[in-house]
Amino acid sequence: MTQRRSTSLGPGRMLGILGHPVAHSASPAMHNAAFAAQGMHALYGAFDVPPPQLEKAIAGIRTLGLLGVNVTIPHKEAVMAYLDEVAPTARQVGAVNTIVNRGGRLIGYNTDGWGFLLSLEERGVRVAGRSAVVLGAGGAARAVALHLGMAGAGRLTIINRSRSRAEFLAADLARAKNPVRAEVADPGSEEARAALSQAGLVVNCTPLGMDPDTESTPLEDVGLLPADAVVYDTIYRPLETRLLREARRRGLITINGVAMLVHQGACAWEYWFGRRGPVDVMRAAALAALEERP
Repeated sequence: MTQRRSTSLGPGRMLGILGHPVAHSASPAMHNAAFAAQGMHALYGAFDVPPPQLEKAIAGIRTLGLLGVNVTIPHKEAVMAYLDEVAPTARQVGAVNTIVNRGGRLIGYNTDGWGFLLSLEERGVRVAGRSAVVLGAGGAARAVALHLGMAGAGRLTIINRSRSRAEFLAADLARAKNPVRAEVADPGSEEARAALSQAGLVVNCTPLGMDPDTESTPLEDVGLLPADAVVYDTIYRPLETRLLREARRRGLITINGVAMLVHQGACAWEYWFGRRGPVDVMRAAALAALEERP
């Protein structure tokens, strides 16, 4: 009599992403393709967790024996209160996007900034000494600005519609364990125009240009930028935002949010499995997933 092979993954082989909503996420396709390519018996799912249920969901990681999870909007900050430990860099960023379950002890990390820097390195973009402008003052902007400073960026300017939020972020960065000095400018101001005219790197960390509002842009005059500037948009839906389209037409180097998505995901593997995820496989799967969805 032939025995049927168990389809159970067993403890420590299940992972996933917590968010709300989360059905649109490309992460399951990206990680499951990587597992298959590496011959790993693991499974990654998407878990839609409304904010009031977050504490129970985190407790469920221990109860179910999940190896770990990624965390996305709107839980990156709130989740920190339910973890046993938060790594120093994640504490500085003020957000967690990766959780590891070590024998029931949940530890939070943030791989966004790390993935951002690796995606620049992949394109041969040197950060050290380069003047940078960050558009936005939310969680993504915090991670990007902190890591730009840590990587030795020259002049760093934060441009945001709410000056108070930008000033709060700049002050917070200055108090970090690895202090980062950032200037603040209002959109359209002389200070903003001056910073943009000298920028070697511009990073959009706002939702402007994201589906379905694809004609919005955080930067109305791309013509202000130097001819050798790099324009990076953390948005990956659509793959080419209006900002990137206009920058490309000017002949500037452009990078979309898929780069950061893939590299931060590959970095999460370092915490889960002790090795980097296969970037090329993950990129191909993420792009395929994004192209399948309208």
